[in-house]
Amino acid sequence: MRFSTFLIPVAALGLLAACGDDSTASNTTSAAGALPKPEVKLPATLPTDLVVTDLTEGTGTGAVNGDTVVLHYVGVRSADGKEFDNSYDRGKPITVTLGAGQVIEGWDKGLPGIKAGGRRQLDIPAAMAYGDQPPSTEVIQPGDALSFVVDAVTVIPKADPANAPDVSVPPTANATEQTSKDLIVGQGADIQPGQTVAVQLLAFSAADGKLLDSSWKQGTPLTFVPGAGQLPPGLEKAVEGMKIGGRRQVQIPFADAFGPSGNTDLGLPASTDLIMVLDLVAAY
Repeated sequence: MRFSTFLIPVAALGLLAACGDDSTASNTTSAAGALPKPEVKLPATLPTDLVVTDLTEGTGTGAVNGDTVVLHYVGVRSADGKEFDNSYDRGKPITVTLGAGQVIEGWDKGLPGIKAGGRRQLDIPAAMAYGDQPPSTEVIQPGDALSFVVDAVTVIPKADPANAPDVSVPPTANATEQTSKDLIVGQGADIQPGQTVAVQLLAFSAADGKLLDSSWKQGTPLTFVPGAGQLPPGLEKAVEGMKIGGRRQVQIPFADAFGPSGNTDLGLPASTDLIMVLDLVAAY
């Protein structure tokens, strides 16, 4: 098992699934439900090719395949503007890894280049949406072209293993309290209550200093909402007070990590503290 096991499920609704189902991110933060839902201007003619229109450019580096884009969206039929889905009303953005086949072809090919804070319209022909086999919805019909407006909340670059922290951990006795030290003080925004954070991590066993896991190798950060009870409490507490761009080393007592049983799949022995090095790459 890897810490990616704990990644919050962030796949788009079935409507978007392709099968009918320096390395830090931009310092973009957003209250998840703060963006008003935009209107979609219908194309003058139904698209036969993918049409990408930047309505707001955004800032920072444009997303490329392998990057993770956090975004809000609204989707309508291109023919009549009838809406079939949006994330704004739910107040929760979705997360898409570009080029991974997680979404319809029109998104995979239409989202590269989008920047944090950018707004883009995608007018997608049926062949790059659902063709003659739409998902089970009363709105989308066989052969429908679709139009979306998407807002990029933030762009999280794919991790480069070469940029992983060069940190070694000596064998360390168990601690009675959680301790931490900031290896790099972030210069970006603070984490706001209720936001989702994205961290790249190294995880070590305190017993022998063995490296147990590295999200840098996987390329995908760990995402969670601090204080929401989605992860062991010591890990959620570990990011308190961090700023985007920060790096922190934390020793988590086993009681607040995986308990007296440890985690055999991860390689953490019983009754053993967990030591982590966390890079805060985004908060949204």
